[in-house]
Amino acid sequence: MKTHDSIADLVTATARRHPDANALVITADRKPITYRQLIGLVDDLAGQLTHARLLAGDRAGLRAQSSAEFVVGLLAALRAGLVVVPLDPALPAADQRARITAAGGRVVLVDGDASGETALPHWPISVTVNGGGATAAHLDSAVAALPASAGPDGLRPDDALIMFTGGTTGTPKMVPWTHDNVATSVGNVIAGYRLGPDDATVAVMPLFHGHGLIAALLSTLASGGTVLIPARGRFSAHTFDDDLDAAGATWFTAVPTIHQILLGRKDTDADPGQTPLRFIRSCSAALNPDTAEALQKTFAAPVLSAYGMTEATHQMASTSEDETVTAGLVGRSTGVQVRIVGDDGRPCPPDAVGEIWVSGPTVVRGYLANPSATEQTFTDGWLHTGDLGSLSEAGELSLRGRIKELINRGGEKISPERVELVLASHPNVVEAAVFGVPDQLYGETVGAAVVPDQTDLPTSDELTEFCRERLAPFEVPAGITLTDELPHTAKGSVDRRAVAEQFGKGD
Repeated sequence: MKTHDSIADLVTATARRHPDANALVITADRKPITYRQLIGLVDDLAGQLTHARLLAGDRAGLRAQSSAEFVVGLLAALRAGLVVVPLDPALPAADQRARITAAGGRVVLVDGDASGETALPHWPISVTVNGGGATAAHLDSAVAALPASAGPDGLRPDDALIMFTGGTTGTPKMVPWTHDNVATSVGNVIAGYRLGPDDATVAVMPLFHGHGLIAALLSTLASGGTVLIPARGRFSAHTFDDDLDAAGATWFTAVPTIHQILLGRKDTDADPGQTPLRFIRSCSAALNPDTAEALQKTFAAPVLSAYGMTEATHQMASTSEDETVTAGLVGRSTGVQVRIVGDDGRPCPPDAVGEIWVSGPTVVRGYLANPSATEQTFTDGWLHTGDLGSLSEAGELSLRGRIKELINRGGEKISPERVELVLASHPNVVEAAVFGVPDQLYGETVGAAVVPDQTDLPTSDELTEFCRERLAPFEVPAGITLTDELPHTAKGSVDRRAVAEQFGKGD
């Protein structure tokens, strides 16, 4: 696909070809927004942003649930030449402030009440749709934006978004996505799954993450399809079948956890929808072959397993419809070069296990304002994924495990060090270790072992509540074990692997 000056141009081009087709279906009443209406909203809001004296290259946070406000806010900010910084509304306010401050943001666009948020200017945006199909976008920019700044080191004029990714240091890293990175990745997804105007999907994954943003939203809009956004912007197993029907969905993408939730519904044997699905996609965590087989049987559609990372603008590989999902298989490359590298830094032969490296137009140039992390993760344009894998003679990639110690809870990557720092900050905790615990639903959950102060013993419930006040919900340990001591390495640091073996018990 030819890349464009702005990602919004991809949707504008679609609107010219299919102005009266439905781009979005929104609200509990499932009201449609046509491409003509969507572009009108985007252009209107972009004008309001410019009138509010935001300048090209300024960073704007976008804190919104999956909603029409998110879609219009994203495309309008990009149309106005801004660099968008999507924020997870579930993150603690302090974390949200830290991220937008690190990005040098002037303002945060929000989809609701911003009362109590005083550290940065917040501008509410709203999109309304009446019964006749007329739409309006409104920006409340009564609060002055912060002064313009140069932004974080490494920012470029062609950057479109700044995404955040976790790391073993516990400090999220800023990943710059250029317009070309995004347009190329979107084009790869469209080509790989043959998406077109006859396709429609339900936005199961949050749009502020790469999975939902690239695969579900932008790839669908750029190909002329329809995206249904569930009521309240969140996936619901109870309404999912009706959402599929209302959208006329031909596919959907989700993490394995959501696939398992769908399979676990009491009405699994019921008709999952009147519209036959072309395929089901799974990404962001390893898909169990048994789950894939059950999905295919329940929905009468092939199941495709994909592999992606934020540093590669989401998708890097995917299986095809004629492949059976087996343990670890993620298929062939989709627009990137893949190399398996051994401990000696040399490429491995076919079927040998080593670290997965990728290179190509969707791989970002490095991290912003973090040269040491960039040096550790990128070599001459090659991204060191931190994942172990193997390549067959035919070029099929299989995942074999992780080098990194990040915990993957249903696709959410969690830094053990970050959770350990929070636990260790409790006045009655001497030492803490955090590790992944196998879980049937989420793949992994967060486990913790804590050495308490013997003079004033905290309870596990007290420590859990302490974490809830300081961490995102998905980061809070599912179980905290109190112990007299933790195993240590010869260097004196906590041996997290030994801790997991001693205290980690899956379900």
